Amino acid sequence: MATAKFVSIPDADIDPNGVFKYVLIRVHSTEDDSSKDIVRGYAWAEYHADIYDKVSGELERAGGVDCECLGGGRIKHDSQAKKIHVYGYSMGFGRANHSVSTEKLQARYPDYEVTWADEGY
Repeated sequence: MATAKFVSIPDADIDPNGVFKYVLIRVHSTEDDSSKDIVRGYAWAEYHADIYDKVSGELERAGGVDCECLGGGRIKHDSQAKKIHVYGYSMGFGRANHSVSTEKLQARYPDYEVTWADEGY
């Protein structure tokens, strides 16, 4: 049952261009022990918590899941050059595991060069 619910949640959703904050969220099923990690990054967010609060609220209101923020950072997305760079950290949530985030982004953007670094803010 939980697997069907997870299929409808995209692994990655980010703005099409720019430099912006992102969070790595673990979505837990309330029906069993399954979970799924998702990446969300948007330029409208002043704080990492703004993204987490909006996304987790929407998912939890839909029912059947609980969310946990695993950390954050920044994304530089250049759609013209087909490049995504993940870096930095969140003051409130700490540094996300950028290797997990880049895997999700690479799957979503298979024809892109997706890189990451722990340096920078």
